[in-house]
Amino acid sequence: MFIRRAAALAMLFSLVSLPGQAEPKPKQAAWMRMTATAYCGHGTTGSGARTRKGSVAADPRVIPLGSTIRVEGLQGVPDGTYSVLDTGRTIKGREIDLFIPRCDAAKAFGRQQVRVKILKRGPMSKS
Repeated sequence: MFIRRAAALAMLFSLVSLPGQAEPKPKQAAWMRMTATAYCGHGTTGSGARTRKGSVAADPRVIPLGSTIRVEGLQGVPDGTYSVLDTGRTIKGREIDLFIPRCDAAKAFGRQQVRVKILKRGPMSKS
């Protein structure tokens, strides 16, 4: 009986945090190395939204539609937060395709190696 009470008390104390004790940090998303390209075609995306500055196409098996991502290491375009609104027919694996409104800037973008972190995973999946 004493052993059961001691075990119950130990479990109870493990659930209660004492003042000054740090709470466990939630697991951070890892950075992924990806290849970035750019496109300029205006139209409707795979999510149904219109193309706009700040939208990105990605492989939904890697980054689901509706996700919010952080992209770093871009040249010619500011690093920042982007919305995954499209899939792109040729986007496979660890690739993203940024929408840039001016076609000359999109062509000049080329292929770049970037770092991507998923900030918020989207609920949408491509059927």
